[in-house]
Formats: sequence, C-alpha cells, structure tokens
Amino acid sequence: MNIVRVLLSIAANKDWPLNQFDVTNAFLYGELRKDVYMEIPPGFSDEFGDEKVCRLKKTLYGLKQSPRARFGRFTEAMKKYDYLQSNADHTLFIKKKGEKITCLIIYVDDMIITRDDLEEIDELTKNLATEFEMKDLGHLKYFLGVEVLRSALGIFINQKKYISDHLAKA
Repeated sequence: MNIVRVLLSIAANKDWPLNQFDVTNAFLYGELRKDVYMEIPPGFSDEFGDEKVCRLKKTLYGLKQSPRARFGRFTEAMKKYDYLQSNADHTLFIKKKGEKITCLIIYVDDMIITRDDLEEIDELTKNLATEFEMKDLGHLKYFLGVEVLRSALGIFINQKKYISDHLAKA
C-alpha cells in the first residue's frame, strides 16, 4: 500500500491523471511451468469412466500456482513493452521515454496508471488489450479499500466505504 500512496503523491504533485483498469479473469492467463493434473470435475464424464484425470493447460482460480503464474505472465508482457519493474516494489512498472514517464501499479487484477505521456497510455492499453481482456474503469475512485477523491486542492484518500462495508457485515 505504501507504493500506492507514493504514486498518488507524485500524481498530485505533478497534476497527472490517475486511471484504473481491471484485468478480467486474471488468474486464467497464467502459464503453468510444470504439469498439473486434476480430477475431472463432477458433472463432466467421458466414455472412459470416472477414474480419469486431466492435465491443465493454463492456471485456474484456486490453484496454488495461479498467483505466481499470473503475475509472471503480466510481468513478461510489461517487459515486452519496455517497462522496467521496480526493485523496491515488484508491483510497480515504469517506462521513461526521453523526459516523459508512465507508471503502472498492479495488485492482483487491479491496475492504476499515471503519466505525463498521454500517447504512451493509449499505446499501453492497446498493447495490454492484445494480451489480456481488460476493463477501463476511468478515473481512479477506489483501490484496495481506499476511496480516492481529487479536487483542485489535491488528492484525498479515506476508508469510509471500506469501514462502512465491514460494519454492515458485523
């Protein structure tokens, strides 16, 4: 969460826009590095009987390898488009072209993108859309339980919605 606050601070200081994207079915994009077999799910049977197993070609939700494989696949895509992964926080990717900078943070399937290079953001979203199914959620409003409000005075964050939602469950 620290890197998110740092990025919000930079965006406020430089008056950069903050956009949010969601990767649809994020865990289904990972590539398995080793063979993984599973029992055929109930309701699926074939002519060979119920004692068969199947080998997975891709990751699935609930598979313990899925988070690492999904993030590895995303990292490969970002590097392919000349983004550098931060050594300080592996969820931060940065691209610098001359004096222009684009920053992206990803947390599971949610992304924040900010920049001073408007053309790069269009190019990045087009490129990522060829790799993953994504939804453009517009200007950043809510991320990891934090509501983000922007005004002429700066960027304000709070957790009112997060707290209200949890109190409603109690």
